[in-house]
Amino acid sequence: MNFTYHSVKSAAHGGRPDAAPGALIVGGAHVTIGVARSLGRHGIPVWLLGNHPHPRFSRYVQRSFSWPGPDSKNGVASILDIATRYDLNGWVLLATGDEDMRMIAQNHATFASQFRVTTAGWDTIRWIYDKRLTYERAASLGIDCPSTFYPGDLDEVRRLNCRFPVILKPAYRKGVNAFIRAKAWKADDRNALVSLYQRAAALVGNEAIIIQEWIPGSGNSQFSYAGLWNRGDAIVSLVARRTRQYPLNFGRSSTFVETVEQDQVDNLACRFLKSLDYTGVVEVEFKYDQRDRQYKLLDVNGRFWTWCGLGGLAGVDFPYLAWRQALGQTISPGRARTGVAWMYTSRDIIAAFQEMFRGTLNVSNYLAGFRQPLVFVNFALDDPLPAIAELPAVAWYRLANKLNPRSRNYCAAASTADHRFGDR
Repeated sequence: MNFTYHSVKSAAHGGRPDAAPGALIVGGAHVTIGVARSLGRHGIPVWLLGNHPHPRFSRYVQRSFSWPGPDSKNGVASILDIATRYDLNGWVLLATGDEDMRMIAQNHATFASQFRVTTAGWDTIRWIYDKRLTYERAASLGIDCPSTFYPGDLDEVRRLNCRFPVILKPAYRKGVNAFIRAKAWKADDRNALVSLYQRAAALVGNEAIIIQEWIPGSGNSQFSYAGLWNRGDAIVSLVARRTRQYPLNFGRSSTFVETVEQDQVDNLACRFLKSLDYTGVVEVEFKYDQRDRQYKLLDVNGRFWTWCGLGGLAGVDFPYLAWRQALGQTISPGRARTGVAWMYTSRDIIAAFQEMFRGTLNVSNYLAGFRQPLVFVNFALDDPLPAIAELPAVAWYRLANKLNPRSRNYCAAASTADHRFGDR
């Protein structure tokens, strides 16, 4: 099988026959650090399957593997081979990326023969993986979404009756390219729309492109519901505001997220998830449209999200609770406390300076964010190395991808170069 194992140091079950089952995280980048810390602090062995070097610096990632990726013909087989080779039967399988989620959902029965799977089956996941189906279901439930168009070709785009600006975004992830990485391209007029559509179509094809009205407002107009569900009922949950993001107008990533009370967001998300009889972790994103005073559904994620580490500080430790759910353990219902924050420091500094330049943020309000309970994407007192290694690790990963364009999605070169940090 096409995978590389880095730095073995302990038995699969922690060297003890009575040890709790470990967790195999599929994916990489910053979200994995939050998941690994949550589990590792509870003494759960954490292994990682992915090719981004950054998470391997965490003290809580005991072992790491490179692999061909979810779109490879050997992707599923390589995971099963690892499970057999290292006796991971009964371990918990966790997804951190959209394609990882799709792969696990589409092969749910196969993975369930070896693992305890936290991802729902494809009959459920397809409604959140493909945004076209997401918006269709939301509309049938009376949940507002931005006005959305699905043109079949360039001629339809030229005739499209829409008001500008609009955004173009992928209906689902299809490979890794400039359009997928950007998440959305904004078009202020018809000429820009036609040009961007042509670029996007060349990368992902006509059928994978959505054109959607742009809702004005920055991150403080964007809210997320996050929860752990069981058969159509919430067990634990929170609502958070994306107070700052980068870029400001429609961010590729959150930079400062705070837990808040917002019943309308909670109710809308619950209506959608109940309709799916949903089980597992989930994040549902909304944006408040000041023009008609409605919260509009943007996206649904059936896997762990970048700021999931916020939950632990707020009293709803999503990765650990998902692990317990997978083992069939009883979980007490709960709701996160408000006023707890998460920060992606390096990007938030840029976002904050831009907001100060616009006059929408002052120094006093920015510093106030550090006085509330706060968790960071990379830094933790008990796990400082990911923060120290962030810049060199990301720089090397990007350089390796540029030097090896055939491995844009899963870069074995970057992984191999970082092997000495994979298992300490």
